[in-house]
Amino acid sequence: MTAGSDSGEEAEADDDGDLDRVVAQGTFDLLHPGHVHYLEDAATYGDELHVIVARRENVTHKDPPVLPDRQRRDVVAALSVVDKAHLGHPEDIFVPIERIDPDAIVLGYDQHHDADAIREALRDRGFGCRVERATRRSPQYESEILSSTAIVDRIIDERCP
Repeated sequence: MTAGSDSGEEAEADDDGDLDRVVAQGTFDLLHPGHVHYLEDAATYGDELHVIVARRENVTHKDPPVLPDRQRRDVVAALSVVDKAHLGHPEDIFVPIERIDPDAIVLGYDQHHDADAIREALRDRGFGCRVERATRRSPQYESEILSSTAIVDRIIDERCP
């Protein structure tokens, strides 16, 4: 429900250790029901959901996001399931993880990340958190769009003859 700063250094882990912190991460461009499902699913793995929103310059596996970094972070932060949204670090994806110190990282069901490689990288950095994969959300009706790319494609098809 809160957005951090733009520095990539805003996340602070709780000292009391009472809450299980969970991290979800992604681009979150053109928010859609698939994103909401992912975050709701991720939240079930703990008590406090932190979401790391990828910076535009770090999105290399697909087209860059349409919306600015801070806008995407602020929209994610506005979701009631999210306790805190952070922008990713511009150079080291593990910096926010170090600051949040999560008990679990939940990957999206279709994210390109290799869960085993992430576990190994976390182990190499001294993290003991588990890595989970969120469940897939099936469309709830025929015309429902669960992809930012599909939303952009539809806009082009219908608005750019």
